Amino acid sequence: MNLIEKATVIEYHRHRSEKFPRGNVESLGWRSEESQRRRFEVLGGIGELNGSSVLDIGCGHGDFKGFLDRLASGFTYVGVDNVPEFIGVAQERYGRLANTHFFNADFSTATFPEVDFVVASGALSYRSAVPDFQLAMIEKMFRVARKSLAFNMLRADRFPPHPLLIGHDPEKVLAYCMSLTTHVRMIKDYLPDDFTIFVNRT
Repeated sequence: MNLIEKATVIEYHRHRSEKFPRGNVESLGWRSEESQRRRFEVLGGIGELNGSSVLDIGCGHGDFKGFLDRLASGFTYVGVDNVPEFIGVAQERYGRLANTHFFNADFSTATFPEVDFVVASGALSYRSAVPDFQLAMIEKMFRVARKSLAFNMLRADRFPPHPLLIGHDPEKVLAYCMSLTTHVRMIKDYLPDDFTIFVNRT
């Protein structure tokens, strides 16, 4: 993404943060807590999380950390987000917890640590004039995932036109992921306009 696009995304979420109560899921762009939870439930199937390390790209308020705490223990969590206000909420909610770290950074240019699992919920939903920006991000995230990458995207055939957000063709994204590894699976039946892809090392 270029500088104007990044600034537009931050301003979009700042506007929503003023419109909705601080820390509300609607400020993140989700329709409801239920839609966020459904996405988390799918992403939580990424693998054996006990004692692992997890990198959450576009972590928002860090709520995936709270969700994972109900599924696993002894794992290290790192959350990264472009929006400073989101990281502030995440620090307040979860920053005091052991093995939990949050960073305000541009994840399109940041250097990621190598971890067991990488997840991205909503991070690939924004338009960009940079050719194949989302595909480049998928490859970048997969490079640092020792075991698996899981991400969700909006479906182009179900998501209405939007000035900032963009849908994608699930089959085309799946085909790209299969050029990285043959260990790929897709889930499409949890929300009408969303799909998740798991890109595994083995």
